[in-house]
Amino acid sequence: MKRKANENPKKYNRSFARMLTRWVMVVLFIMMSALGYVIYMMSKSIVVQFSVKSFHTNMRASSASLSNVMSDVSDAITNHLYELEQHIGQPAQLDKTLERITELNPRIGRCKIMYVGDESNDESLREVVAADSAYWSDPYVDSAEENMPAVAYLQPLHDQQGRVVAVLSASLSLDFMTQQSAQLDSFFLQEAGLLDVEEDGGLHSYILMRDGTYITHYNRWPILKGNFYAHLKDNTDAGKASMVIEQMKKGESSVSEERSVLLVNRKKCYLFYVPIEHCDWILVVSVPILVLDLFGIVVGIVMLVVIFFMLLVTSLVFHITIKRIAKPLKLLAATADKVAGGTFDTVLPPIHSHDEIHMLRDSFENMQHSLSAYVEELQSATAAKASMESELKIAHDIQMSMLPKTYPAFPERHDIDIFGFVMPAKAVGGDLYDFFIRDDKLFFCIGDVSGKGVPASLVMAVTRFLFRNVAAYTQQPHQIAYALNEALSSNNDAGMFVTLFLGVLDLQSGHLSFTNAGHNPPLLVGDGVVNTLSCDANIPVGVMPGFAFTEQHLQLHTGDSIFLYTDGLNEAENSRQQLFGIERVQQVLRSAANQPQRLVDAMIASVKLFVDEAEQSDDLTMLVFKYTLNTTESPC
Repeated sequence: MKRKANENPKKYNRSFARMLTRWVMVVLFIMMSALGYVIYMMSKSIVVQFSVKSFHTNMRASSASLSNVMSDVSDAITNHLYELEQHIGQPAQLDKTLERITELNPRIGRCKIMYVGDESNDESLREVVAADSAYWSDPYVDSAEENMPAVAYLQPLHDQQGRVVAVLSASLSLDFMTQQSAQLDSFFLQEAGLLDVEEDGGLHSYILMRDGTYITHYNRWPILKGNFYAHLKDNTDAGKASMVIEQMKKGESSVSEERSVLLVNRKKCYLFYVPIEHCDWILVVSVPILVLDLFGIVVGIVMLVVIFFMLLVTSLVFHITIKRIAKPLKLLAATADKVAGGTFDTVLPPIHSHDEIHMLRDSFENMQHSLSAYVEELQSATAAKASMESELKIAHDIQMSMLPKTYPAFPERHDIDIFGFVMPAKAVGGDLYDFFIRDDKLFFCIGDVSGKGVPASLVMAVTRFLFRNVAAYTQQPHQIAYALNEALSSNNDAGMFVTLFLGVLDLQSGHLSFTNAGHNPPLLVGDGVVNTLSCDANIPVGVMPGFAFTEQHLQLHTGDSIFLYTDGLNEAENSRQQLFGIERVQQVLRSAANQPQRLVDAMIASVKLFVDEAEQSDDLTMLVFKYTLNTTESPC
C-alpha cells in the first residue's frame, strides 16, 4: 500500500542558507578579527615607535635650547671678563659694564660683584675662589624676584697679579625653564592628540638636579623641595626604579628602543630623560602608556567597526546568494517527498544551471527510474515468494500428514502408550518418526536426514515410505536397516544420508530388538532413573551399500519408557550460544511424570525456556513409548 506524500510531513525549522551563511560568517569573523588584531598591533607598534622617537627628538631640542640660554649667559660674562678685570678697582666703571651686560642679555636678572674677604661672602663664593673656575650654582629661591627659583653663574675675577679678588654673580631666573617645560608639555600633548591640558592623562615634563630635586614642576610647591627619585622609589618596583635613577645620575639618556614603564603620579608611564649640557641637570618626560596607545586603540576600534559592517554586508549578500542557489534543492526535496509517497512518475523540477545541483537532479531522475523498475521486480518477487510460501505450506501439511499425529495412537490397547512430536526449523524439515503394530509387535523408528529444507523433506518422505514397506516383510531391525541403506545408497549423487534408530518391541514379552544407524542413543526411563541405552553406532543409512548392521536386544519391564530424540534437542542453542545438552535432557526426564506426552511437554517447555528469543537452528523431534503390559493405566 502506497503512503501518501503529505502524510505526517516533517517540519524543518532550520534553513540551509541561514546555516551555511552563519558558518561562513563565523569563519570570516575569525579571520577578519585575527587580521584586525594584527593590524591593530602593527599600527600600535608603529605609532608608539614614531611617538617615542618624536619625544626623544623634541626633548633633545628642548635640552639644547635650555643649554643655549645658559651658554648665552656664560658667554656674555666671558666676553666682558677682560674689561671687568681691568676695572676691578673702579666701581663706577664696573657698574657701567654690568649694566651693559644685563642690557645685552635680558635673561640675566641682576649682576653683582662680591669681593674676597667681604663678610657677606657665602659658601658658593669660597668654592669659586678655591677652585678658581667659573661654574653654575645650585638653584635657589631669589627673594628679590618674588621668591622665584633662580640660578647664578659665578665667575672669579683676578687682579693684575693674577689673584682672585672678587667673584661676579649673574643671576638667571628659572621662570624661563618653567615656561619651556610648559611649552614642551603642550607640544607632547598635541603630538598625542590631547589638545586640552586638563585631559593630559598624566603627561608632564620636569627639569631635575642630578640628585633628583625638582627645578621645574607643573605645581610650584615641589620646586626645590620635592625629589623625583624618592617619588619613583615610593611608587615603583625598587629594582627597576634604582636602575633608572642610576642612569639619570650618570647623565645618560633613555634609549628610544627601550622604554621604562614606571609608576608616576599613580599612573603607569613611559619615562624619557636626557641630560642638559653646561650643567648637571636632567630633562625628564613621563608619558602615560594610554597616551602612546591611544592612536592604536582608535585604529583598533575603527577596524572593529569596519569589520562589523563588512560582516553585515557580507552576511546579507551570502544569505541572498546561498538562498537563491539552494532553491533548486528545496524543489528537489519536495519532489523527493512525492516519490517517497509512491508517486514514482512525479515530474522533476527543471534545473538550468550546469553544476553539481544539475548532476544531483540527473542522479535523482536515474534513481526514480531505478525505483520504478525495482518496485516492479519486487512485486513480481513478492508474488513468487507468496506462491512459494503457499507451496511450502502445502508441502509442510503433506509432510506432517505422513507422520502419526492421532493420540492416543492405540486406544484399544493397554500394553503400550506412545507419543511423538516434530517441529521443523523451516517450513519443511528432514526429521522423521514412525510406528505401527503388526502381529502384536510395535515397529518404530526415528531419524534425522542430513541437511534441511525441501531436499531433506524429500529424503525423509522416501525413508518413511521404505520403512513401512520393508517392515511389512521382516521383523529384524538390522535387515530393515540393511534394506534402507541399499535403497538410499543407490544413485545418491547428492551424498545425503539418514541417521536412524529402528526397533521392534514384542508387546507380549517386552522383548526389544533394535539397530542404531549412526543416531543418538535413546534414553531408558524407569522408577525415576534415566540411563542411556547402550548400542552400537554403525553408520547412517545411505552412506555405503553392503554394510552389515548389527542388531541388539533388551528386555523391558512394565513401566519402562524409551525416550528417542534427534540432535535438535541436545544441540538447541540460546542467545549466548550455549547448548541445551544431554544432562539437561536427563534432568527433565527425572523430574517429569513418567507418561509419554507429559515427558514430551515438559521437554518442550524446558527447551523454550532455555532458548528464549534465539532462532531455532535445527529440526526438533521426540518419540516416547511406555511399556504397560499387565497395567490398568489408561493412556494419556
